[in-house]
Amino acid sequence: MRRHALEGVRVVDFSWIVAGPTCTRILADFGAEVIRIEFDQTLDYIRNVAPASAGNSPNMSGFFNNLNRNKFGVTLNVMHPDGMELLHDLIAVSDIVVENYSSTVLERWGLDYESQRQIRPDIVYLSLSGFGHNGPDHHYTTWGPTAQALSGLTTMSGLPGHEPAGWGFSYMDHTAGYYGAMSCVMAMHHRNVTGEGQWIDMSQVESGIVLTAPTILDNTVNGRAYRSNDNPPGNRSPHPAVAPHNTYRCKGDDRWCVISVFDETQWSALASAIGTPDWTQDKRFATNEARVTNQDDLDRNIEEWTIQRTPHEVMDTLQAAGVVAGAVQTAQEKVDQDPQLAARGFLPEADHAELGMSKVEGEPIKLSRSPWELRRSSPLLGEHTDFVYRELLGVDDAKLAQLVEEAAI
Repeated sequence: MRRHALEGVRVVDFSWIVAGPTCTRILADFGAEVIRIEFDQTLDYIRNVAPASAGNSPNMSGFFNNLNRNKFGVTLNVMHPDGMELLHDLIAVSDIVVENYSSTVLERWGLDYESQRQIRPDIVYLSLSGFGHNGPDHHYTTWGPTAQALSGLTTMSGLPGHEPAGWGFSYMDHTAGYYGAMSCVMAMHHRNVTGEGQWIDMSQVESGIVLTAPTILDNTVNGRAYRSNDNPPGNRSPHPAVAPHNTYRCKGDDRWCVISVFDETQWSALASAIGTPDWTQDKRFATNEARVTNQDDLDRNIEEWTIQRTPHEVMDTLQAAGVVAGAVQTAQEKVDQDPQLAARGFLPEADHAELGMSKVEGEPIKLSRSPWELRRSSPLLGEHTDFVYRELLGVDDAKLAQLVEEAAI
C-alpha cells in the first residue's frame, strides 16, 4: 500500500508567486515528486520577501518556504537550447506540468499542450492564468488582487456607506491554487481510467466569479445592487436579521472580540453575563426586531463592557454563559498559542538549511490511510541538481559541467 496518496506522481513545476505554488504544494504534501524549475537570473518574487538579515541570499524567505516545502528544486535556462532539451527530457518522465504564467508564455517557448503531447502523449498540463487561453482578454497579465477585483469580490468587501475596502491579501491566489490541485487530481484519475492525458485551462478570474453567485442572483432576480447605504453589512447580520452581531473593541491596542446573539435565550444569557446593566432592560432592546432597529445604540452599550476586558476574557465569560463569542486573535496568538491548532498539529516545523527550524502551515485535510507529511523544507536555489540531472535524467559529470559553464542550468 502506498504511504502517500500521490506517491509515484511526478510534477514539473514552473509556477511562481502564490497561485501555482499553492497548487503544487498540495500535490507535494500528499506525496507527489514536485520538481520546481527556476532560473537564477529571474528569481521568483517571493524568494525576495525575506528579512533584512537575509542579505543577498535567495533562500531566506519564510513565505517561500511555506509555499514550497516538500519540493525539489533545480535551475534551468529555457532560452538555452541545451536547457530546453533537458526540459523535454524531464517532461518525458513526468506526469503533470504546472505553470501560472500569462496565457502566451509557454506557447512562445514552444511548449503549448500539443507540443508537450509530442514529448509525452499522456501528459496532464495545468495552465493557471488570469483569464484562460481564449477570449478577448486572454492575453492580459493578472495578479491575485486584480483577479479579485475583476471577479467582483473586491466591491463586496468593506463597510456600508464606504468605498470598497478590498481584501487586504491575495486570497484569489490561494483559491485558484486549491482549484488547480483539485483539477490535477481529477485529470490524473481520468488518465488512470482511460490512458488519456489532457490540458487543464483554468481562469483565476472565473474561480473568483463563482464565489459571487448569490449576489449575482439577487441582482438578476430582484434588481438589487450589492453596494448601498446598508450593504455590505460589515460584521452585522442582515440574513437572518439578528442583533447584537458585531465586532467590539476590547482592552489593549487594536484588540477586538466578536459577539453574536440569535435568539431571546442567548440575549438573556448575554445580559446576565455582563451584570444586567439598566440598559439591557430598555424597551429599545426588548425584542430582536427592536435590537436590530437600534443596533448603533446597542453596540455602543456592549462596547462599554468589552472595552474593559481582554478579547479572551470576553470570549471565556460569554461562552461559559452560552453566548456565541470569540476573540479576534493576533497573528502571534494564532501561531503560538491557539490550542485547537496545536492539537491538530497544523503548524509543524521544517528544518531549513538557512532559516533553521521554521513553522509552516499544514494541510487542513487529514486522510486516515494516506495522510500528508512534511518531509523537507523548501529547496535552496538549485539544491537538487544532482538528483534531477544526474540520477533522474542520467546526465554525466562532463555534460553537467558544460551545462553550468554555458549557463544552461
